[in-house]
Amino acid sequence: MALALEDHAELTDELDEAQRAILEQCWPDAIRVLSPRGIDNWLKGAVALAHMGRGDHIVRTWIEVVPTLARDLGEDIIPDLAQACLGFASRTSGAVIERVIATAPVASRRLSDPDLFRAYIQLLNQMLAQAPRGLRPMLEHLEELLDVLTLGGLRRWANWGAQAHRTNYEELTRYFSLESAESKAILQNERKGTLFVDIHRRIGMYLRALWGRDFLMRPTAGDFESREGARPFIAEFFLHLPDAYDDWNGLPGLDLYRAAAAHAAAHVAETTAAIPGDELNALQQSCVGLIEDARVEALAIAQFPRLRDLWRKFHAPASDGGMGAQFDRIALGLLDPEAEIDDPIVDWARTEFAKADLSDAAMSRDLGLQLAHQLRAKPFSAYRDGQGAPYRDDNRYIWEFEEIDWEKGFAPEPQVRKYVSVSEMVNEVEVETAGDDAQEIWVSEHELFDDDGLSFNEKEGKEPTSPPVPYDEFDYKIQMHRPAWATVMEKRPKLGDPTEIDAILTENRKLTQRMRHLLDAMQPQGVQRIRKLEDGDEIDINAALQAMVDIRMGYQPDPRIMMRSVRKVRDIAVMTLLDLSESTNDQVAGRDETVLDLTKAATVLLAEAIHKVGDSFALHGFCSDGRHNVFYQRYKDFDQRWDEMPKARLAAMQGQLSTRMGAAIRHAGAHLAKVTANKKLMLVLTDGAPSDIDERDPQYLRQDARAAVVEVQKQGVIPFCLTLDPRADQYVAQIFGQRNYLILDHVERLPERLPQLYAGLTR
Repeated sequence: MALALEDHAELTDELDEAQRAILEQCWPDAIRVLSPRGIDNWLKGAVALAHMGRGDHIVRTWIEVVPTLARDLGEDIIPDLAQACLGFASRTSGAVIERVIATAPVASRRLSDPDLFRAYIQLLNQMLAQAPRGLRPMLEHLEELLDVLTLGGLRRWANWGAQAHRTNYEELTRYFSLESAESKAILQNERKGTLFVDIHRRIGMYLRALWGRDFLMRPTAGDFESREGARPFIAEFFLHLPDAYDDWNGLPGLDLYRAAAAHAAAHVAETTAAIPGDELNALQQSCVGLIEDARVEALAIAQFPRLRDLWRKFHAPASDGGMGAQFDRIALGLLDPEAEIDDPIVDWARTEFAKADLSDAAMSRDLGLQLAHQLRAKPFSAYRDGQGAPYRDDNRYIWEFEEIDWEKGFAPEPQVRKYVSVSEMVNEVEVETAGDDAQEIWVSEHELFDDDGLSFNEKEGKEPTSPPVPYDEFDYKIQMHRPAWATVMEKRPKLGDPTEIDAILTENRKLTQRMRHLLDAMQPQGVQRIRKLEDGDEIDINAALQAMVDIRMGYQPDPRIMMRSVRKVRDIAVMTLLDLSESTNDQVAGRDETVLDLTKAATVLLAEAIHKVGDSFALHGFCSDGRHNVFYQRYKDFDQRWDEMPKARLAAMQGQLSTRMGAAIRHAGAHLAKVTANKKLMLVLTDGAPSDIDERDPQYLRQDARAAVVEVQKQGVIPFCLTLDPRADQYVAQIFGQRNYLILDHVERLPERLPQLYAGLTR
């Protein structure tokens, strides 16, 4: 059944008459290219751009261009381009967005691959962040640039100009308009010899002439970050060839493309069975791959003898003693039996290869393992020692590995904790080699004590480990979350002397007494009557009498004569998240106490205040040692009583390591999500900006912490920060928002201010 424009009236009605006229003109061509799903994405994109309010020309260009783009790259690219254009709206003008859409067919035609086009869209996104004034002139010359540059070359050329002329807008415009001498010099330096987009049709006909069949080919941007090209590879029925080849030792890039395509096609035609690779080490895999390359080339040469001359040109003789040079000599010896090579291993390989049945794919594994045995004494590195022939692929196509169920992955069986009697514990069989991943852990029902009065658990016991919890982390440079980037591990707090906490309460008795009236006012006051309601539980006599008086006087009576009795109940959950980094051990100026001592005292007074009011609360702390080691400790949970155990944990509180705040906030938010309360407050107490040993960019962790704050806000949590850093104005508002932080100028007043802050936030 033919698609009709009238079937999409709910979308097209949101366009104006001029836009609908363009749509009617493009409709016949669009329905020949797009599926119903693609048509829907096309029209939704047009409506979204129209609602963006950046001009009618953007919508018209979108309607005209997208069918051509979908024909070149597939219709899955439509929502990606629409999303990118909507993201550009807040950072550039409508004219630039229109040029992005208008030049998209140029980029798609030159890049010829949807993945490369998505990388091109990401390059435009980076340009808007680094040099927004250079984007429009670059788009005006995009066809000229992509005629001589790969995507990697275009990125390096653009980055050079953005860095060199970041503050000189006039020179920036001249650079991206190809008017300055340095722009042309960098362009000349980055240009490649032969681009895949210019010769892929010729290579396709070349392979069809040899094997009488079509081969699917794709370019791959192996030189996206450097001028080094990626090796060809075969995946998902496609021959993936580098998007550009420089001339190699005086040989043209076109010949290198022919050699690479012919070798990959030989694999597809002659490698009829995959080789099991699970039990092979790196040297064995390299040797088996080397023999398989020689086998498929020998079978192809038997049909097309001139292929030997094509491949032979790209085998340079190697004379050094490294394993890579050894592979090159063997590859040349097996390709060209007449090549003179003084090497006993090459002679042995030639002899064994000549005796083998090349039609049997299993011979590659057998002979490759024998070759690996011959070379076992030589040093080998899988990263450094590879074949030097540039046309050969990475051989991923020939291997077969056992499938891994990533849902189960390598996760161990759950550890069993078995509670046993004292006699069983004394007579148990100890396994000295057992680690933290032991399948069964025995726990005594009663504590055992040595002759010196200390328990065995205290003397020899190990701290239990908790399963690591991965969290995404926001990278502001790419404006995306890095999946499972930071790992939070909960550690059991050590126990101290709870009398130390009682001493803090005794020392601050006067402060507690001053706060008594404030705390009493926060406690629930029983039943409260709400008057002046139209719909209530009982009649308000005073309001009813006044209504009757108004009626007698001829006035309009107030209909709100009902009232309702409501029980006043506080339903608040408070999470106090403590920054326990190494900086908390610093001494407070003019006092003998450290920041950690004041933090401990403030936390104790806060806990006592919340306990008196009756709110549910938790006391947690964190520190970090890199993204894989964000340590998290729970001193008191929501369902625990405020008694000797939390006090003992707080008494042993220590400051160490760094401050990876974003992961800790996400983990605290996960604990708060399990609590049922009308109001959830996360009170973060810190003495400095987020930082960690594995991140040098100060903005990275700040932006991630900001993203974490936004995430917990979406869960209904109210985050608030009390910081002791007098220079926090530079970053704390950026992380928590303008109204969600307080800078404490006098650190010594922390024990007094923290309970007062809680009282103000929970009214």
